[in-house]
Amino acid sequence: MTSVRLYEAAFPFADDVLALPVDDIDRAATWYGERFRLVEVERRDHPVPTVILERDGVRIGFAVNGGDPANEGAAIRVTDIGRARDELEANGVKTANWRVDERDGERYQVFFVVAPDGLCYYFHQPIGRADE
Repeated sequence: MTSVRLYEAAFPFADDVLALPVDDIDRAATWYGERFRLVEVERRDHPVPTVILERDGVRIGFAVNGGDPANEGAAIRVTDIGRARDELEANGVKTANWRVDERDGERYQVFFVVAPDGLCYYFHQPIGRADE
């Protein structure tokens, strides 16, 4: 395993990347620890059970907040999209839709992961301007 930073940032699809909805905090902490290699850095019981996990200084949190995981998730910007996909697949995670997206004149290599809890993740890496 390399020590080069992989995660650069995480952005929520909806409200809060530190409170993505799950039904079971312990199950989420274990699954994301094993599969995404996130490390638990904080846990709270109030106002709702919440766990914050981190990798490379990027924090993603999960909360039993009654939200619908099928409508939530995060966009995770990485430094090496191929390494991110290879690592996830080696950890038993199914990835899908390997493609290039264009937004606001920028191009991104991307893929998606839908976790067992229903949350969707959009892994992406900038690869240059669309006009290059």
